[in-house]
Parts: sequence; C-alpha cells; structure tokens
Amino acid sequence: MNDNYDSSNIQILEGLEAVKKRPGMYIGTTGPRGLHHLVWEIVDNSIDEALAGVATHIIVEILPENIIRVEDDGRGIPVDIHPKTGLPAVETILTTLHAGGKFDHSSYKVSGGLHGVGASVVNALSEWMDVEIHKNGFKYTQRYEYGFTATELIEHGPSDKSGTVITFKADPKIFKESTVFEYEILRNRVQQLAFLNRALTIDINDLRDKDHICNTYMYEGGIKEYVSYLNRSSDKLHDEVIFVEGEIDDIAIDIAMQYTTQYSQNIFSFTNNINNIEGGTHEEGFRMTLTRVLNNYGKAKNIFKKDEALVGDDTREGLTCIISVKHPDPQFEGQTKSKLGSSEVRKIVSTILGEGLDRFLQENPNDAKIIIEKALMASRARLAAKKAREATRRKSPLDGLGFASKLADCRSKNPVKSEIYIVEGDSAGGSAKQGRDSEFQAILPLRGKVLNVEKSRLDKILGNKEILSMIQAFGTGIGEEFNVDDAKYHKIIIMTDADVDGAHIRTLLLTFLFRHLKPLIEHGYVYIAQPPLYKIQQGKRMKYAYIEEQLNPILEEFGPRATIQRYKGLGEMNAEQLWDTTMDPATRTLLKVTLEDAIEANEVFSMLMGDEVAPRREFIQDNAIYVQNLDV
Repeated sequence: MNDNYDSSNIQILEGLEAVKKRPGMYIGTTGPRGLHHLVWEIVDNSIDEALAGVATHIIVEILPENIIRVEDDGRGIPVDIHPKTGLPAVETILTTLHAGGKFDHSSYKVSGGLHGVGASVVNALSEWMDVEIHKNGFKYTQRYEYGFTATELIEHGPSDKSGTVITFKADPKIFKESTVFEYEILRNRVQQLAFLNRALTIDINDLRDKDHICNTYMYEGGIKEYVSYLNRSSDKLHDEVIFVEGEIDDIAIDIAMQYTTQYSQNIFSFTNNINNIEGGTHEEGFRMTLTRVLNNYGKAKNIFKKDEALVGDDTREGLTCIISVKHPDPQFEGQTKSKLGSSEVRKIVSTILGEGLDRFLQENPNDAKIIIEKALMASRARLAAKKAREATRRKSPLDGLGFASKLADCRSKNPVKSEIYIVEGDSAGGSAKQGRDSEFQAILPLRGKVLNVEKSRLDKILGNKEILSMIQAFGTGIGEEFNVDDAKYHKIIIMTDADVDGAHIRTLLLTFLFRHLKPLIEHGYVYIAQPPLYKIQQGKRMKYAYIEEQLNPILEEFGPRATIQRYKGLGEMNAEQLWDTTMDPATRTLLKVTLEDAIEANEVFSMLMGDEVAPRREFIQDNAIYVQNLDV
C-alpha cells in the first residue's frame, strides 16, 4: 500500500453538472433513503482509509440543524496542486465527478465506495460543505456552497493530527421531503460497519438535543461477534461460532457461522462492506461447499442411514452466516451492487471454507454430530413436506381439498391489475366481498390467528389450512417450487382490524411472507391497508380519522354536536363504508411493505416471534412509551 498519497494518485473522468439535474441517478432517490445515503458516501471514504490500514477511528455526528460531521484519522485528502486542473487535489475531488484515488490500486487496495463519485455528489447536493484536513504537519480548510468552491484552500498553523473532517448540510431545495436524519438508521449501519471491519472504532453521536445520544462500536472479533449478535434472541445448537478466513490472489475471505434451533436460514454476504442482498458467487461457493463437506463428514462417520443424503436446504436450516469478501476489483451484476458476479470468488470461497469447516468438524466431533443430526431432521421433514406441498398447487379457485373455497376471486386474470385482500374473519370478509370491485379485487378471509411460522418447519406449516389457502390463492407455490413470476396478484393487501389482535395477526402474516415468500416483498407486491380509527358525523356531514392526530382537527371543524364512532373491527363497517375508506383505489391509503434492511428485519422477526423471551421483554419495555390505541 502506498503511504505517499498525493495529487498524482487522483484521476479525473468528468464534471459535476449532471448531479444537480438528476440527483436520483446518483443516490437513488431524493427521499429519506437518498438523504441518508449522503452520509454513507462520506463514511465509505473513511472506511476505505481503514481498509487501506491507515485509519483506526471514525466519528459520525449529527449536529444541530441536521448538519452531518464525519471525521477520520486516516492520511488526509491530498492538498497539493493537481497537475491537470491546477487546483488543490481536494478541490478537484470535491468539485469533479469521478475524481478520486479509488482507481489507483497503489492508494487503495480495496474500496467499498462508489469509486470517487461519493464526496463530489454529496457536495453537489449540499447547501454547504466544509472540509478540514490534517496532513504533513499542517491543518487545511476549504468551504464549498451548492457544489462550487466558496473559499480558497487555507493553510493553518501546525497540526500533530492526521485525517479528514467533512461537515455538510443537505440542500432542502433538493431534499424537499425531509432533511431530518434518523439516528437509528445511522446507528444501525455504523454498528454493521464496525462488525465488518475488525478492530475499527466508530463513534455515532446525536448532538441535536440537549440530551446527547452517543454510541461507540468496536469489535475485535469482527464478524464472529456479528453472528453472535444476530443470534442473541435464538437458542444456539453449539456455543462456538465457526470462523474461517483466508486469502488467495489478493482476495480475502472471512466466514462466520453458527446453527440455532430455528428453522429459517439467514445468510448475509458482503463485498468490501457492501451488502449483496441478492448473493452472488461468494454465496454460491459457500452453499455448494457447505453441502459437500457435511455430506462427506456424515458418510465418513457413518451417521447417515442407507441412501440418506443432504441437499442444500437441509444443511442451511437454522444457520446464521456472514460471508465477507475483500476484493481489489469486484464485478457486480447491475448498477446496485446487489449481486457479486466475480467468477473467481466461487472457487476461492470453496477452497477456504472446505479446509476450514472440515477442520472444525474433525476437531469438534460433538458439535459436528449435533449439526449433522439437525440437517438430517430437516431432510426427513423436507421429504414429508414434499407430499404436503402437492396439496398447495392451485388448479382452480375451488380445489378438491376445499382449502381455497373461501376465496372470492376477481374476474381479471392480469396479475398487474389484480389485487387480493387478506381479511381477518368472516364478518369483515362478508363486508369486503360486498363492497369490492369484483373486476380486479379478490377477497380471502382467514379464520383466527395464522400459525407462527418462526417456530415451525415447512411440513407443519403446510398442514395449516389458513396458510394453505394463501399459497393456493397467490399461485406462487412455496419452498423449492416457489416462483414469483407465477404470482396471480401484484397487490397482496393485508387488511386487519385497527386493534391489538389485528396488529398481531398482521405480524404473523408478515412473518410468513418474510420467511417463506420473501420475493413477494422484494418485488413490492405486499401492502397493508389503512382502515379508519374513527367516523365523525354531524348531520349529513361525515369524515374519517385514520390516525389519532386527525381526530381533534375534525372535531373542531364539525363543532360540539359531532358524534364519534370508534371502529374496533372491520366488521363494524358496512360494505359501502369499507369501500369508501379502505378499498377504493381513488381514496384509500395503502402502505407498501419494503425491505430496506433484510438483516435488521430478520433480527426483528426472530426477536418478536422466536423462542427467547428476554429480548422480546426488553423490546416491549423500551417501546411501550410509544404505544397508542391500546385496547384495554
């Protein structure tokens, strides 16, 4: 690695004007997600200094007025004059798109940032940005406004520090929806970065209010501690987290894994700190090798009965795994970096994992036996589920078993236009069937509470009539036969009562969808209906309040003679009211279920629906103050 990091390492590709015209092309959206993305562009540059081995501490702060400040103790952005622009290198980097040191492998062996795009994009989308650099025994400062240079680079007195401090204020004319940063979003990602970068210290501080919130994260165990953290709400099959690491051809692989008593599998893969939510060649190499090693061990130790063999799903049941790849020149499929495409990584992961996992099994025979037996139980349940799954193949709305006979289907066969309401109870189902537009709206009433799939294997799940009804109605199949392209409806709308029971049923349904039909969520097909809490009436005038905050303004508007009806169940509304408030596309409010962070979502479902009581109790105690509309 080149410690002499100066302007000669900076390469320029193009100018900045396009960023302001089309910010969505560079940060995805100008909504809250894009706003928070600004922080990661700056933090990623500091992380890259840590990956280069020249930074150990990063501080991320939200200052009053939602100003962001990021400081690191790296080498400091170069300040000498760039030979092509005639400007200080820092000014070239921050005012020119695609100007940075990430293209120069002598400066950065690996990089998780967007290769020089990041800092200049943040500058272009900020009302102002200040940069402070400590380098070569001096302190340097410069200010930018709306992406343009506002002051010259100023050299100050001597400094015994090294590193970069960037402070910026997002431009409200670009981020019109909001310029308010959510601490929890930043904290969650900062903690993840600390797990992924062993021994790196990252502080995250919210200094907006007088009661400052400050957290410091540093993990000597890296992703081993990450797996322990993710499994904190689960019963572990073995105490020790299996950890394998190695490097071949400058590509470093870290893998940490641990089995739990749960039935879902949770494999999360990263390349240069980027979460590859669609997996890729590193995950393919892992899956293939895990199955091979466990099969070989089981046969060699005579654990299998005659003709028994494990398939991939068997070996991954209850597994939590983090795969982290550090690659000097990774290739991704698509613009979002959601899937690693570098073919050489598959073999490297296979080699490193094969040797490391086999060594662990040989050295820990008791743990090895427990893991193999868990996989064998999954294998036997899979064979039992195969028979049960035959019953879920929907041939018509009224199948021979009668499970989908409650479905009131729509006439449209175009999935893009068709939508299905999953409704709680026959009473609400009756109102929904009467009130719907049968051309494109299907209704499926469910009786009682759906099975908690977090605590059940697939064979048991397929024995639940309510879940069978949904699988048959959706048309996608489940397990090995699942195919999102077969979905009959591109809007699956959960419509439950606005009370505690309704919230619980909604959570059970979301757990099922997340664990077994996740691509429906990823494709944006899952929604939550928003029925009103109150009907306010005065004479012939009538309005609905969907949240508590809407009630008082309506009451003030209607005056003292207004009457209030609190809806505790959808069944209390007649068909016309249900259509007007909750089902009419012209007037209804639907919340789309999105998967911003699959790892965090997995944690929440495990904690809320799993076997461990203590984490759930802690969550309830921490969040009880936010509860509204609790039915007593």
